[in-house]
Amino acid sequence: MTTKIAIIQMDIVFGNPEENRKLAKEKIKEAAAQGSEVILLPELWTTGYDLSRFEEIAETLEGPTHQLLISLAKALKVTIAGSIAEEENGKFYNTFVAYNAEGDRLFNYRKAHLFRLMNEEKFLESGNQKGNFNLGEVPVAGVICYDIRFPEWMRTHMLDGSRGLFVVAEWPKPRVEHWRNLLISRAIENQCFVIACNRVGADQNNEFGGHSIVVDPWGNVLAEGGFDEEIVYAEVDFTAVEAIREQIPIFQDRRPDLYE
Repeated sequence: MTTKIAIIQMDIVFGNPEENRKLAKEKIKEAAAQGSEVILLPELWTTGYDLSRFEEIAETLEGPTHQLLISLAKALKVTIAGSIAEEENGKFYNTFVAYNAEGDRLFNYRKAHLFRLMNEEKFLESGNQKGNFNLGEVPVAGVICYDIRFPEWMRTHMLDGSRGLFVVAEWPKPRVEHWRNLLISRAIENQCFVIACNRVGADQNNEFGGHSIVVDPWGNVLAEGGFDEEIVYAEVDFTAVEAIREQIPIFQDRRPDLYE
C-alpha cells in the first residue's frame, strides 16, 4: 500500500512568520486537494535564517505555528511536518515537528549538527535526541539539513528498523549536487526511502537550491523538483523496504564490534 507524499518547495519571506504561515496554508490546502496524505515543509519555513531576530520571532511548541498545523492537519486529514524556530526557557532551537491527521504531535527533533557556515552555533542550541517517530504503523525518522553529512547519525536512526528518512533543509544552490548525492547515498546505504524538502529563493546571504527529492531504497529518484517554487508529489510503498533488506542483508552483516 502506497503513501501519497507532497513536498512543498517554497520560497520563504525572511523573518516574517505571519506571511510565511499564510503562504504555507494555501500550499498545504493545494497539496491536500491532490490527495496527499503526508505534506512536508522546508527547514525554518516560518522565519528563514533570520537568526539574530529569533528573540522576536521564535515561538514555543504551543505557539501560533503549531496551532495552525494542528488545525490544518485535523481539518484536511493529513500529516504535516517541517522545522521551525523554537524558543524554550530563553534558548533557541531549529526544531522539526510533525502532526498527524488527529492533530497529535508525532515528534519534535532539535537539529543536532549546527551549521557554522550559516552561524547557527552563534544563536542556536544543538539537540541531543534522535528524530525517530511512527508514521501510522511505519517507523521513520526526521532530520535537518546539515545532519545528512553525518552518515553515522543517519545509521543510528535506521537501526531500529526505520523505513523512511524525512529531511528538511535550506541547502544553498552552489552545493546542490552535494545535496542530491548525499541523499541518494543515504537511501542506498540504509536501504530506506528518503523524502527531502529544500527551499528555493534567496535571503541576504544565500541562494537556495530546491531540488526536493524522493529516493527509493535502491537509489532510484522517484520525483524531484527544480530551482523554482513547486509542490513535488510522489507515492511511496514503505512495505518494499523489508524485502530489499532481506535481499542484501546489510543490517544483519554489520560488525559493530569493529566500529568502536
